Amino acid sequence: MSYTTAALLGVLASLVLDLLIVRTKLVRRVVFWATYPIIFGFQLISNGILTGRNIVMYDPDAIIGWRLVHAPVEDLLFGFALVLSTLSLWVTLGRRGIQRHPAAGEGRSLWKLIRRTGE
Repeated sequence: MSYTTAALLGVLASLVLDLLIVRTKLVRRVVFWATYPIIFGFQLISNGILTGRNIVMYDPDAIIGWRLVHAPVEDLLFGFALVLSTLSLWVTLGRRGIQRHPAAGEGRSLWKLIRRTGE
């Protein structure tokens, strides 16, 4: 399987997850597309560094050859699939009440102590 095929399957799987399985339908929301350019920008920076300095190299026969800031477009597809899948699962778990109010162990007690000593 080529990297291109794997990337397209990843995007397809994340869309199926979002639209049909967990039904969060994030790709239909304006807020998703309004904030995705932020993620996309940082992905271009990190991919550009990794591929531009030859830290990560790709077999030319496994990709279609189109590049953006040194990175093959397949990397951008994988990034999209990763972000969409993660957000879809996060929203789904939040709807089910799993850690609806984030708390990191003893963080609340520590915050109360800091507030008391600062007064």
